[in-house]
Amino acid sequence: MNYLQIFLTFLKIGATTFGGGYAMLPVIRQEVVNRHSWLGEEEFIDALAVAQSLPGAVAINTAVFVGYKVKGLPGSLAALLGAVLPSFLVILLVAAFFVQFIENRLVAAAFAGIRPVVAALIAFAVMRLGKTVFRKKFGLILFFLFLLPAVFLRFNPILLIIAGAAAGLLREALQPKPEREKGDAR
Repeated sequence: MNYLQIFLTFLKIGATTFGGGYAMLPVIRQEVVNRHSWLGEEEFIDALAVAQSLPGAVAINTAVFVGYKVKGLPGSLAALLGAVLPSFLVILLVAAFFVQFIENRLVAAAFAGIRPVVAALIAFAVMRLGKTVFRKKFGLILFFLFLLPAVFLRFNPILLIIAGAAAGLLREALQPKPEREKGDAR
């Protein structure tokens, strides 16, 4: 496995996945976990947690994380360029012609059809992540604990992420040492 393979993998992901970062997650998972085995399922979930807790697009952050894990800093740059290049080029083209086409009823109709597909892809990504997170009681408890303030009280997402990290660290600190060594069902 080399830098070109990392670049081409993320170029393919960036060029064929529409709908933004969350819509790209199932495709990234398929390539990174299933096809290339660069990360295991748990590592992928951890990568998403890190990627989501940092500024920037989750798909780009995930690409950088995966590239770094596989081939260090040059690997992260290869993954970043591969993931960003298709969007960058398409946005350049769209920006050049957008004003002319935005009023076109066929373009508006296409966007009306694309929006529900993007929502479905995001929902699919959430369901896939949920399967891994919900297998463990601690993850399920935190999910509901943080869903309520996120949805009903509209807490700042950054504060929720910090609170989630603190809850994980607190749980680890309070857990008896023999349990940590056994690798309990977190």
